[in-house]
Amino acid sequence: MGAGPDPARGAVPQPHRRRSGFRLRDWRMGTKLATVLVIPSLAFLVLAGIQTRGLVGQTTTLSAFAEQVGIGRQIAVAVDRLQHERDRTAGELAGLRRAGTGADRDAAVAALKPLRDATDRAVAELRTAAAPLADADAAWRVSYSEALEAYDQVVNIRAAVAPAVLSSDTVLSNYHRSVAALLNLLAEPSPGGGRQELTEAVLRYVQLSRVKELSSRIRAEIYAAARSGRYEADDQVTLSDLRAQQLTALGAFRVAATADQIRRYDQTSVDPAFVAATRMEERTLPGGGDAKSALLDAEQWWAASEQRQELLRQMESGVVDDAVRRADDASARQLRDTLLVAGGIATVLLVAVAISLLVGRSVARGMRQLRGQALRIAQVDLPLTLERLRTVDRPVGAIDVPPAVIDSQDEIGELAEAFVAVHRSAVDVAVEQAMMRRNVNAMFVNLARRSQVLVERQLELLDDLEREESDPDQLENLFKLDHLAARMRRNDESLLVLAGSESTRRWNRPVGLGAVLLAASAEIEQYQRVRHENRTDLHVVGHAVGDLVHLFAELLENATAFSRPETTVRVLVEPDGRGALVRVVDDGLGMSPAALAEANAVLAEPPAADVSASERMGLFVVSHLGARNGVRVRLQAEGTGLVALVRIPVELLAEAPVPEAGRPAPARIAPGTDHAARALTGPVAASGALAAPTAELPVAGWRPAPGQPAALPVSPLTGRPLGDGPEPAPAGSPAPAAPAGAVPRPRPGRAEDVLTPAAAGPAGGGWFSRQGPTASPLGVTPAPAPTPVTGGTNERGLPVRVPMAQLAPASVADRPVTRHEPDPEAVGGMLSRLYSGVRRAEAEETTEMYLPRNEGGRRQ
Repeated sequence: MGAGPDPARGAVPQPHRRRSGFRLRDWRMGTKLATVLVIPSLAFLVLAGIQTRGLVGQTTTLSAFAEQVGIGRQIAVAVDRLQHERDRTAGELAGLRRAGTGADRDAAVAALKPLRDATDRAVAELRTAAAPLADADAAWRVSYSEALEAYDQVVNIRAAVAPAVLSSDTVLSNYHRSVAALLNLLAEPSPGGGRQELTEAVLRYVQLSRVKELSSRIRAEIYAAARSGRYEADDQVTLSDLRAQQLTALGAFRVAATADQIRRYDQTSVDPAFVAATRMEERTLPGGGDAKSALLDAEQWWAASEQRQELLRQMESGVVDDAVRRADDASARQLRDTLLVAGGIATVLLVAVAISLLVGRSVARGMRQLRGQALRIAQVDLPLTLERLRTVDRPVGAIDVPPAVIDSQDEIGELAEAFVAVHRSAVDVAVEQAMMRRNVNAMFVNLARRSQVLVERQLELLDDLEREESDPDQLENLFKLDHLAARMRRNDESLLVLAGSESTRRWNRPVGLGAVLLAASAEIEQYQRVRHENRTDLHVVGHAVGDLVHLFAELLENATAFSRPETTVRVLVEPDGRGALVRVVDDGLGMSPAALAEANAVLAEPPAADVSASERMGLFVVSHLGARNGVRVRLQAEGTGLVALVRIPVELLAEAPVPEAGRPAPARIAPGTDHAARALTGPVAASGALAAPTAELPVAGWRPAPGQPAALPVSPLTGRPLGDGPEPAPAGSPAPAAPAGAVPRPRPGRAEDVLTPAAAGPAGGGWFSRQGPTASPLGVTPAPAPTPVTGGTNERGLPVRVPMAQLAPASVADRPVTRHEPDPEAVGGMLSRLYSGVRRAEAEETTEMYLPRNEGGRRQ
């Protein structure tokens, strides 16, 4: 059933026309799918897939077979080098056993070293060539592993040749096993069933390699006898057995070899070098009767047999090359056949698809249009509507939803209308969510404002109690309570941040970055553990001071809460290009890599306020404050703890403020210190309050050391002590003398104590004050005297005011006062506008919302 437009929403309903059975785009989806002949197409695809899979499997098998046969070249070379080393080792062992002097051992080692190096190079080439076959079939990999293990045994047995501590049979048996393992690897390639020609090609070079191996072993036996000067008791039997095996292998080769290969072997066998070696070999074979086998000259026999082995190696190389060529040709033919079959299947499929396109083009066109409409709704229309609803500031009327782009009467057309209905429902839900979010934010703001008022009243009450309390223990408890109240105020400001509102505390003049960091330290509980290292002269623009104090307070709170109480938290400030880099370093518990990555993701992209914001409010607040002011915050692991990197952009930095004309520079701590004559705008790093440890800041729980005067730290910006000193003397009365041994009582240091100017006057700083801004009579501020008149300094080093000494040249009483009667019409218009504003404010609390809209470049 189609979901048509809702007339109640103001949309114009689309006219319904009668479905026509002759129009292709009005056919039902089932009819269209049946037209495409789905079932025959699927059957064809299944059969074609089975055929293609079989061809691909055969191609893969032949390709692996060709690669394994190709490795036969390296295997044959490795076998030849190993045979050469084994035969010479047999002779050297026999010679050492006959006369084993030290010189003979050195000569044997020198004679075998080049042969061993050649064998190692051949095996290394084999390893390199076999590396691409790491994913070959299991049988080939097992044979390859066995061949390498056998060769490792040969490498290990080489050290026993020169001392001749092992028997010749023990040493040579390791060589025999290694050669046999390589010959087994040479015979391992298999082309699969139905490839008799390729199987015989492998058999030919395997049989010829066995003939060559038996000839090599005969050479080793005769050479060993020639070096030792005699035949052992079983040498003749061994030679006869090896000769019989050689003839058998040669017969098997002639049976499997081609006519051309037999002809080449016959030509090789009549070579003069081959014939000479064979005749010398026959002289050593046992004859009939009691004839003894003749001993050959070792060097002559080695030279003749080496030439014969070289001829056999060349013959073997030709047979292996022939097998490699046949394997490559078979693999190429199989690949070509597979591609032809796959190409034929693809061609048939393309033809079928081309025929089916005539039926499916209407479906495709409708689906494309529907997809475009859905994507436009999901990526453009709906996000734009949501963005406009987030910044709503007036009632929202009916939000128009574009109609469907498909006017067909088939299932696709109905689906397009369903998308429109879904879009309309999503817009309705978005309006409701925006209204709910606005109400929740308003509740956050109202609760936070109410709580702020209560906290401010609590702080005022605590100030009075602290001022009147003289018991040190009770005063300490009041200080702790004062600090908890300050933390409650920061939680209220965090709620304002999450609700999208701004703090009520303001500062309209640049403030030193060091003072901002010190004010942030005053906002946390474990302020004593914070150490500042600031060697810069950077100032922060006034409008960002409150947010930066809040941001750094959250970071310091986290650093002190998740680190051991005996450790310190360091705050390092350094220039970063034209901006500033603040590092908050702790030695705490640290975070796992996953948790650290998640926290950095939240800091980089502030998420919307949800339940998780209450669990990790500090992280969310830092993220939102950083995004609001363009401050980048990132956490990284360092040692066992964390480092918070805060990059303050150049846009938040300002020139040092110009000191007010005629205002005396306030004293810092006491007369005679080198800080007393500093100007207000001097570098914060030069202040004694920042150079001293932060633990001296008088906050909750701070008490002076017994028996020592409590020199109160001062604000690095204002120079005013952060304690609660005696009340100033009234005008016209002399300053009271300080009692002997009197110790000024501290009071909890808060952010406003660090940042509030020394004298709150009409042209003061502008930080939030509970008393509100002061104003001079008639809104005119008298100019200060060029040179302040003071009556000395009090016990704290502060200047004493001289009553009536700094009045303006003309008092207000001497000036004529002109009274202006108000205009009744102006007063009536002002009251009318006030009433209209009240009505508008009441209207904003209704369920209606305002939506900003751009029309013709003007905000409506």
